Amino acid sequence: MDFFQQFIQQLINGISLGSIYALIALGYTMIYGIIKLINFAHGDIYMVGAYVAFFAITVMNLSIFPALVISMVITAILGMIVEKLAYKPLRHAPRISILITAIGVSFFLEYSMMYFVSPTPRTFPQVIPNIAFDIGGFIINGQQLMIFGITIVLMAILTYIVQKTKLGKAMRATSFDTETAQLMGIDSDRIISMTFCIGSALAAAAGVLVGIYYNAIDPLMGIMPGLKAFVAAVLGGIGILPGAVIGGIILGVIEALVSGFLSSTFRDAAAFGILILVLLIKPSGLLGKNTREKV
Repeated sequence: MDFFQQFIQQLINGISLGSIYALIALGYTMIYGIIKLINFAHGDIYMVGAYVAFFAITVMNLSIFPALVISMVITAILGMIVEKLAYKPLRHAPRISILITAIGVSFFLEYSMMYFVSPTPRTFPQVIPNIAFDIGGFIINGQQLMIFGITIVLMAILTYIVQKTKLGKAMRATSFDTETAQLMGIDSDRIISMTFCIGSALAAAAGVLVGIYYNAIDPLMGIMPGLKAFVAAVLGGIGILPGAVIGGIILGVIEALVSGFLSSTFRDAAAFGILILVLLIKPSGLLGKNTREKV
């Protein structure tokens, strides 16, 4: 029974962590779905979002929800600026040029933040009372409940935007065939900018939730979660929104189980081990389909 209780507890912890990975992975997979770009600066957008919320709470004395909204708005604008300045001029350049640019943007954001706020880690303010609920012997704390709640709401909003709105229809059309969408009157540049906007806002929300969960932020905090979210996107099927969510949850659960039953030292190794297995066994991901290209 003790083993079973510990297993379920680690499952709860893993779903909580996986929800954060899913939010970041959604941004990765949205951007890839539209312009086939692996935006390695995405993890650093998440870091900027955490710092914006930190200063909104500590300097402006805001509560967590207004700080979260401000963080999402500012990083959404930042995502659009990055797309306009760094990626749009290279829209028709070789894929490797855009990839190198993404890595350059990542370093620029990291070390700019170090310059302005110092590389010293900051303690994220405790915005939720330190409460815990004992449900049948399983502990769920206030931070986990907030992460679950915010993640579900944001995913529901994203699903509504993509499936029910004119913007979402244009995004799906652009993702399917950009040139045909342009011929049908869709402004692909605007759609790409809005994709970066929405993806960056989701990454910012994840950054704030990580600050709440771990009570610490630093300028390099986006590197590892950004890479893990990429693994989650590949695991679920990159370019497929439900796949990003499923991949994030699976990755979080596996990490929690490895930490709980083996050693926390191997949690990062487990994530990249999963990436290798997926690429070997099913490169298109869990929900992806193998497509043939005519030469």
